[in-house]
Amino acid sequence: MFWTLELASYLEDAPWPSTKDELIDYAIRSGAPVEVIENLQELEDDSEMYEGIEDIWPDYPTKDDFFFNEEEH
Repeated sequence: MFWTLELASYLEDAPWPSTKDELIDYAIRSGAPVEVIENLQELEDDSEMYEGIEDIWPDYPTKDDFFFNEEEH
């Protein structure tokens, strides 16, 4: 399973919390690239509820991961 920010962005508007099957269905209906669907298919537990992209990609960067001063912009 290989995630990038671009691939993860296709799940931003997913109906969280969701199961693996619901996320796959959402990805297909929203026209996500095949890589997103393949990554979702590699998830192990079919019955687990995922609360957000962080549950799927634990290394998902958050706003705190970027080191810039918002007051300068």
